[in-house]
Order: sequence, then C-alpha cells, then structure tokens
Amino acid sequence: MKITDLKTFIVDCYRTNWVFVKIETDEGISGIGEGTLEYKEHALAGAIEDQRRYLIGKDPTNIEEHYHKMYRDAYWRGGPVLMSAVSAIEMALWDISAKALGVPVYRLLGGKVRDKVKIYVNGWFAGAKEPEEFAAAAKRAVERGIKAMKWDPFGKSYMNIDNDVFNKAIRNIAAVREAVGDEVDLLIEGHGRFDVPTGIKIAKAIEPFKPLFFEEPVPPDNLEALAAVRDKSPVAISAGERLYGRRAFLELFERRAADYIQPDISHAGGIMELKKIAAMAEAKYIPFAPHNPSGPVANAATLQLAACCPNFEILEIMLTDVEWRKEITNENLVFEDGCIRIPDLPGLGLELNEECAAQHPYIPHDLRHYTGALTEIRPAKSIFYF
Repeated sequence: MKITDLKTFIVDCYRTNWVFVKIETDEGISGIGEGTLEYKEHALAGAIEDQRRYLIGKDPTNIEEHYHKMYRDAYWRGGPVLMSAVSAIEMALWDISAKALGVPVYRLLGGKVRDKVKIYVNGWFAGAKEPEEFAAAAKRAVERGIKAMKWDPFGKSYMNIDNDVFNKAIRNIAAVREAVGDEVDLLIEGHGRFDVPTGIKIAKAIEPFKPLFFEEPVPPDNLEALAAVRDKSPVAISAGERLYGRRAFLELFERRAADYIQPDISHAGGIMELKKIAAMAEAKYIPFAPHNPSGPVANAATLQLAACCPNFEILEIMLTDVEWRKEITNENLVFEDGCIRIPDLPGLGLELNEECAAQHPYIPHDLRHYTGALTEIRPAKSIFYF
C-alpha cells in the first residue's frame, strides 16, 4: 500500500475552525486526522502540506518511521504548528492501518481495558454571565445525565485578579456546587493566566467546593512556576494541553508539577505519542486526562486511547456544538450513565463528509479569554450531539 494524496480541510465551527487531514492510498483506503489549532489554522494547513513531498509514495503503515522522520527532519522541532501537523497526519495513518485490518485502532495498541469512559463536559455554560445563570445551566446539564463539568469563572483576569472579580468567581463556584450537589464532579479551569501567588490564592479558595482538579493555574511556559503552585495547593493540579511531545512531559514528571496530565492528541504528537506519555505517567501513578475540546476526529482518536490506557481517568468533551457537526462526519457517540462507550468500528470509526466541509469554510475567530467574552463559546442554535 502506498500514499497517493494528502488533503486538508478547514471547517468553521463558531468558536474556532476545525482542521482535518485526509490521506489517500492506492488501495482505496483513506484515513482522517485532526490537528485543530485554534487561531493558527492556516499555519497548520501549510505545515501539513509541507509533508506532502515526504509522504507521497510511502507505506502508510510504517507509522513510527514517519513520525520519527517528520519530527527529526523539521530541524526547528517542537511547538504547536509542527506538532499539530504531525499529530493530524499520524492519526490518519493509524486510521488507514486499522481499516486495512478491519479492526479498531485500539486493537493495534494492545486491546481494550474498558468498554466506556467517564466524561466531563465543557461549554455547558454558554452565554452565562452571573452566578445564578451558571447554576441554572449546570442544573440543565445534570438533568441530561452529566456527572462532571468544567468551566473558567475568572472573567478576563490576567496574572492577578481584582477582589471583586475574585469574589464573584467564588460565588459562581459556590452557586454551581449548590445547584448540582456533592455527587457531581466540578473541574475549575485557569486557562494558564495567573502568576504563582494568585494561582495559590485561587487553589486555597476553591478547596471547600471539592473540585476534581484546578487546571492550568499558570502559563504553560514555566513548569517551575506550575510546580510552585502545586506544592502549596490543597487541591489537585492538572496541566499539559500546551506541552508538545513526550520530551516536554519529561520535565513535568521530573518536577512532579501536576497531579493530572492533559496532553492533547491533536497537538502533542498523535495517538502513539500520547500512549507513550500515558505510560510515563502510569509509572508515576499520575492519572491521564487528555485535553479534548475539539472536533469529531480528535474525539474519536482520544476514545481509542481511552480504550487501551489503564490510567485514562476522564474524557473532556463539549456538551453541544454547531448544527453541522453531525453532518461533517458519521460520528455516533453513545452516552450512558455519565460515560461514552468506546466504538468498535474499524479504524477511528468515522469518515469525513468533504461536501459538507466545503459548505462551512474558514472564518477568522479571535481569542476570547481576555476580552470578557469567554462564555460566548457556542452559537444560539447549538445542538446536543451525544
């Protein structure tokens, strides 16, 4: 089998744009991957296209070789653009390899250790501004069977936080906890935007609400700062969505800077690289909880990892999405008892609808985190897709 073509698709999805890659072969088997990189979509598409001259004519099943050479030969290694391109391509190669054998990807990675995985939802709070609005949205999510939810209650703060904003954030968390009770897991998002003393202050203030973890309290480019917060935090700290490859995670593990790790399958190197990172974490008894707020292909690939990684703790997923999510692929998620079932279809278990992708072309979107528009994450006509 040889690779004959490589295509990229940039698809608007309101919050950002999904970026998909499709790799075709001379045996009629194709594979899809996703590298969705918020606000750097064109750079990512260009980086994927740069791999064309290497990939055409190669055997798609030699995945370790291709990963190694794409990483090695980039010269300017690491970073979000290169690693997202490699991740998307690697994902598509696993899809091809498993389809050729008629098995799910997880069968090629050692088989299943579970049939379903617990989820926590993101985006459930769309449009909420006040604590009572967050509480009402949380109740609606729980009525749908949701048992864990994450959000960032800290407004547009950066580095430090004004007392009025801080107090409102704590009231927000208190209102949600009261609304959903003690049986629902709450996860608090920091989006990597506080300095060390502010991160510690927040961690101590949220302890009474028993969060599962406090995510990314400080910017991702200084793991010593992350370790400083973790050392004084009374709640578990999670991080890793903006680390790229196992080498970056090695420092996190050496510093014991986080209690949960959150590599993103679309950015940290793809399926096998995350399997390796998960194994490193497993040896240190650190739970594996990948970052996963993107599109259907990234979600499908992360579910394959959920099947075969013993220390996979919980899956992030968006509660709702754009109306056309169900048309972009044939994604068919089964939700039950707070969990998503692991699909058993060949490959990643879904195909890309190229016609639908063309109907929703790229639209520029800007980062909302520091503008006060953080909760404007979903359109008015968003749908539940599981």
